[in-house]
Amino acid sequence: MIKPLRKIKKTEAILIILTTLIILGGIMIFVKDAPPHIAVLCSIIVLLIYGLIRGIKYKDMQAAMAISVHSSIGAIYLFFFIGILITALMSSGAIPSLMYYGFYIISAKFFYLSAFLISSIIGIAIGSSLTTVSTIGVALLGISQAFSLDTSITVGAIVSGAFFGDKMSPLSDTTSTAASVVGIDLFTHIKNMTKTTIPVFIISSVIYALLSQNININSLENIKEFQESLLATGLVHYYSIIPFILLLLLAILKIDAIVSIIITTIVSIFITYIHSFYSVKQMIKFFFSGFKMEGINQNIASLISRGGISNMFFTITIIILALSLGGLLFSLGAIDSLLEYVEKHIKTKFKATLSVALTATLVNYIVGEQYLSILLSGESFKPIYKKLGMKEKSLARTLEDAGTVINPLVPWSVCGAFITSTLGVSVLSYLPFAIFCYGSLIFTIITGAVSKKL
Repeated sequence: MIKPLRKIKKTEAILIILTTLIILGGIMIFVKDAPPHIAVLCSIIVLLIYGLIRGIKYKDMQAAMAISVHSSIGAIYLFFFIGILITALMSSGAIPSLMYYGFYIISAKFFYLSAFLISSIIGIAIGSSLTTVSTIGVALLGISQAFSLDTSITVGAIVSGAFFGDKMSPLSDTTSTAASVVGIDLFTHIKNMTKTTIPVFIISSVIYALLSQNININSLENIKEFQESLLATGLVHYYSIIPFILLLLLAILKIDAIVSIIITTIVSIFITYIHSFYSVKQMIKFFFSGFKMEGINQNIASLISRGGISNMFFTITIIILALSLGGLLFSLGAIDSLLEYVEKHIKTKFKATLSVALTATLVNYIVGEQYLSILLSGESFKPIYKKLGMKEKSLARTLEDAGTVINPLVPWSVCGAFITSTLGVSVLSYLPFAIFCYGSLIFTIITGAVSKKL
């Protein structure tokens, strides 16, 4: 953990945090379509100047930012491999085939509910929300566009399902992190999360079913045309689904995410050459710039032109900037000061639950990193929970309800930036429909207020 370079009072800490939030939110809200990078970079510049005025050396602040980035370097590496994986899944026909066969499985009358449930199942099996979004999410979005449905609702349902799966999967990094940070068994943690997760899951399902009732499809002819256009690409084959099956099997076997992606990518490349004749030079270009096909239906072309390392740069750069911002806030003493103040004023179990939920949420919005929100909040409130006689598993559950699932609701966060760049829908557009995500936060606070067993 980064140590503060100076001790500051509560008032100064609040001023620093509020200034950061005003800069972040102000630029994102009032400057239309402003990239989150600009907002975060402006915040960093202001805080660096503030630190220099307060007598802190630049090299010390830079070191704190570097330490913060290093703490999540694994996630940065992961995004490079995800860019390659999406390309391989496109070229092998895995995603196009899933879309094609999906028309026979998914009912248009309950599409949003179907998208939520399918994303949930895949999310639990894979244990990665971002992998779910970048694979099955892309396929579901393509089907939604073919039905001419609301993409904001569709992405909201996909995100809700993906993060439900991420939260409840024993293969998930965030789930194991929350369990380990408070020192409890992983499966005890997952079982305990059902108390808040299942009610929110049911409520989300009902709402997506109701939203699906508003779907009005005048003709199914465009669906047939869409399927025919997919077939015309030459990418749709029953064996092209093999990479998805392999990815699920590797997840079940608890193989490391990057290793799983590498294996799946290699298999996808072999499948690509069964029905395609791309040169090595073309494939290398695809892996960097993203998969593309010429001479096909424009709608299909825009849908399958995805992947590539270069298309991950948006996400990778915002991660680096967001983590740097977090390190800078730690080094200035703002976060430590606020946590010390909060600890002194927690006297009841409800206040403890509320404080953990708000802290985890606030860290997500200030730093934009879900792992830091879990680690920081968990380490800070563990002694308080013990002092109040509260169960450690209750702390772990609240960390997930307010840490893991809130990150995709932040435009400048790791997950928010990734989802926007992958699916092409802004966070502010899908946020109202990511019902499971903000529903989890609301329900965990309500549980803290009414439950006697915490």
